[in-house]
Parts: sequence; C-alpha cells; structure tokens
Amino acid sequence: MRYRGFGKLGWSVSEIGYGMWGLAGWTGADDQETAASLDRAVDLGCNFFDTAFAYGEGRSERFLGDLVKRRPDKRLYVATKIPPKNRVWPSRRGFALDECFPADYIREYAGKSRENLAPAPIDLLQFHVWEDAWARDPAWQRAMTDLKDQGLIGGVGVSVNRWEPTNVVETLKTGLVDAVQVIFNVFDQAPLDELFPLCRELGVAVIARVPFDEGSLTGTLAKDSRWPAGDWRNTYFVRENLVPTVERVEALRALVPPGMTMPELALRWILEEPAVSTIIPGMRKIAHVESNCAVSGREPLDQELMDALRGQRWDRSPTKWSQ
Repeated sequence: MRYRGFGKLGWSVSEIGYGMWGLAGWTGADDQETAASLDRAVDLGCNFFDTAFAYGEGRSERFLGDLVKRRPDKRLYVATKIPPKNRVWPSRRGFALDECFPADYIREYAGKSRENLAPAPIDLLQFHVWEDAWARDPAWQRAMTDLKDQGLIGGVGVSVNRWEPTNVVETLKTGLVDAVQVIFNVFDQAPLDELFPLCRELGVAVIARVPFDEGSLTGTLAKDSRWPAGDWRNTYFVRENLVPTVERVEALRALVPPGMTMPELALRWILEEPAVSTIIPGMRKIAHVESNCAVSGREPLDQELMDALRGQRWDRSPTKWSQ
C-alpha cells in the first residue's frame, strides 16, 4: 500500500481507503463478512475509513468503532459525517443553514457519532450535504472551530452534493475546511476544472468517492439490472439513468488493456491525479478488499490511455433521481 499526504492536516493516509456506505441502503450485507473485510483491509495497509451517522443510523459507525478496538496496533483514521437535520439528500438551493446544520445540532451529532465510534476518535467530521451560500455563516464556523479547539474532532470536512463540485468553492476559501469529499471517476471528471486546483492551492485534502460510479464501472450492470426491494440502487439506476450508463460502460470496455479489469482501470485512473489523497471504494467482501488494495503501487498508465480516458468524460446535472 502506498500512502499520500492528507492536505494541511499532515496525515499519511492509504491511497486506497474504505467507504462504509454499503452497510446501509444496499442489500446483501453480512455482518461477519463485513467485519472480516474491514480487518483484511487493515492487514493490507488501509488506514482511512469513511462512514456517516446516516449509514444505518449509527450502525456503520459502530462497526468502525469495533474495528479500532480490535486493532490497537494500527493508527486508523476515522472520518464520519453529520446528517442534515431535515434529512434531505442532497441539499437544495434556498435551504437555510438552520434547516440543515444549526449550531446546537452540529454539537449534538458530533456527540452521537463519538458515542457510536468509541473508542475511536473523530479524526474528520464532515457535513453530509452542503450549499456554498452558507460559506460565511458564523454559526457553523464557530461550532466546528469549537469542536476542533476542544480536541473533539481533528479536522473539518465537506461532502459535496453529487455533480456539484464547485458548490464548495467559497467555503474552502474561508480556510476553515481541511478536506473535501467529491465524486470523481472516469465519467465524473468535472472536479479537475476548478475544485482540484483550488484544493492544491489551499492545502485541502481530497477524498474521491464513488470511484465505480455506484457500481457501473465494475462492468457488471445490464440494461435490465434490478435489485431487491429497498435497495438504494433501484432509486438511482432508474431507466433514464441505467440505459445510458450501461451504453457508456460498454463503449469503455474497448479501452481496458489486456490483463486488466475495469475496476482496476477505474481506480488507477483516479490515482493518476495528485490532488487526490485517498479513494474510498465501498467494499463488503474480502475479495473486493484484496483486489482494490492491490491496485496501489501499480505503474502509471500510459499517456495514450490517459488521453483516451479523458475522452470518457460525462458532464451531468443533478436530477430528481440523482440524490
């Protein structure tokens, strides 16, 4: 496993991290397999774990707290997120900060997450949705600064709404944000335009999420794919999204070099971007942990392939189903 600097916080984090959303909203999770997968990730050098209170109303956080308790020999970095008070994902234009993150609510949920994660610390506390219109509001600034000054959190982060990578620019310019979490993959390349240059300038760490485009870049979806009732993917991969997504994935297959899988290519493309501190693929099975972690340290992709992959860019705008 290779490690990268985590912005101005100075941490050394595994370039392949662990996204823990799969414990909530996705079917097929098995508790014993989840615990074994988390332990295997640590064995392979993964030291950055991203969760949220909303992932099972604290269930994912408790899994992570148990992992930290089991592995006192390792320094594991813990990132979690405060859910919006109105429970609307993503936030929408016109939402007031007080509807989503009033100061007392920030402190309340920081406390709840600390209880779920114990004995693990909260290294990074992130807002689970965001509006850049809130950038200069002193309420969130004071609340998060107080938590940091009191040693209750190590850093402040923002998880950016889907397909809105610039909806955090003014917030980053306050100097109060240590990390930004953003969707970045072979299709979703827009963060390269404005967000990543600003992060490099300000020393803000980048957490790349959804590296497989919610699973499409594993190459396993079909135009008639369906999931069990209650699975989040049924609400995201509606027909108007699923069909064009599968068509783009099929076009991408021709670019996958011999001997390489599509998931490997997807991760290696992201790792070519120096602004990225860590990638957080969702991993619920040991086989996925092993294959994803094995991508770290591979040789750079050749320039011709990189240029061809840049041509796969797909600029999308938020819709009622994009969430």
